[in-house]
Amino acid sequence: MNKAALDSWFEQNREAILADYCELLRFPTIGAEREHLPDCTACAQWIARFLGSLGFTTELVSASAELPPVLIAERPVPNAPHTVLLYGHYDVQPVDPIDLWETPPFEPTLRNGRLYARGAQDDKGQWFALLQGLRAAIAAGESLPAIRIVLEGQEESGSGALADLAYDLRKRLAADVLLVADTGKDPSGRPAIVAGLRGVLHFTVTLRGPKYDLHSGQHGGIAPNPAQGIAELVASLHTPDGAIAVEGFCDGIVEPTEAEFALATEPGFDENAYREEVGVLPVGGERGVPAIVRNAFRPTVEVNGIHGGYGGPGSKTVIPTHAFAKLSCRLVPGQNPAHIWECLKSHFERHCPRGLTLELTELTGCEPGFRLPIDSPVTRIAHDLLNTFDPRGAVFTWEGASIPIVAKLRDLTGAAPLLVGFGMQEDRIHCPNESFSLEQFRDGMRWGAQIFPAFGA
Repeated sequence: MNKAALDSWFEQNREAILADYCELLRFPTIGAEREHLPDCTACAQWIARFLGSLGFTTELVSASAELPPVLIAERPVPNAPHTVLLYGHYDVQPVDPIDLWETPPFEPTLRNGRLYARGAQDDKGQWFALLQGLRAAIAAGESLPAIRIVLEGQEESGSGALADLAYDLRKRLAADVLLVADTGKDPSGRPAIVAGLRGVLHFTVTLRGPKYDLHSGQHGGIAPNPAQGIAELVASLHTPDGAIAVEGFCDGIVEPTEAEFALATEPGFDENAYREEVGVLPVGGERGVPAIVRNAFRPTVEVNGIHGGYGGPGSKTVIPTHAFAKLSCRLVPGQNPAHIWECLKSHFERHCPRGLTLELTELTGCEPGFRLPIDSPVTRIAHDLLNTFDPRGAVFTWEGASIPIVAKLRDLTGAAPLLVGFGMQEDRIHCPNESFSLEQFRDGMRWGAQIFPAFGA
């Protein structure tokens, strides 16, 4: 289906497409928060009805009554030469800080060609755009492969339910190609095939001290301070030049090939454009290593939040009872998450300040990073199609982000992953005022209208 035909189809159906898109975004599907479980279930049921209108049979599968359901769908094609599996997630990030939203996060608002709402891009807008492209291809009578879909409600909090169900579902999800639309364009705006993702694990480290908050005058200089201790503990994770200081953490890392390195660095990295967009220069991480390499091929240990003691207005002179930090690690090929966790535990135990008690809890994620072949038949088909999206052509990228379940689905289903999305930095995913432009949405539609027929009869 060519661009002109798809644009015409979009304009003819624009009102209905945007109405459905907005209805999907109104579900507050914060899968990590138990109070939103009914919203997640209602959203999954809505998606099932939508897919039913496209000829899919659907089922909601639950690992537990306390967890968001996993939606499984199939659109069989007799004697189809290929089967395509589309993976996505309908859960979204929490919306705090709510006071920074210019419009309510679950009331989609169109401004200057962008639709603002939580989930507008990550990930509802991305896979819904592909499905609208598929809808256009069906309407045009395109020859299609057998299509299977799995949509989960916990990607933002570790994919626990789908991970538990995946082995039992492996035959129902078996496919030749695994489509993932949860990634982005190159910073230049060129379409990108993501040839690798970092793995992830996240956890909480807590230091406990006195039985109750102490007066900092009466006890200062005597009682160990958990807030100061957590700062020291976090600071011990890196050397002064930004390298990770955890013994054994970087052992066995598989370095990129010359071809991968060349393709990753070919588009270049505009530091001033980065600063203009996010407000800081890209100077985090290990000094002397190019920004693209730090983001794509090197692991990280990041502090996501640190808390302890009084944080209200004015002063309250106390030594707090405890302090804690939320941390996450991004992992690259060659790093085993179980080994990394043992390295971290040993490091924290060695560096725990005197007089304080260490607790390590809430370990989740624990998925390895992976890289994909850049010259496979599936990749070549995708690259040829994407070259028509931009006169500069498509690029390969290796993203610093993680989609923990992709490696598991690849291994269990036998499908070759194909990660192509149309996100941009200005979408501000995970932040207040998340958005997705209609131009990006149409790119996703165009991709869906072309990639599904590419594997048809």
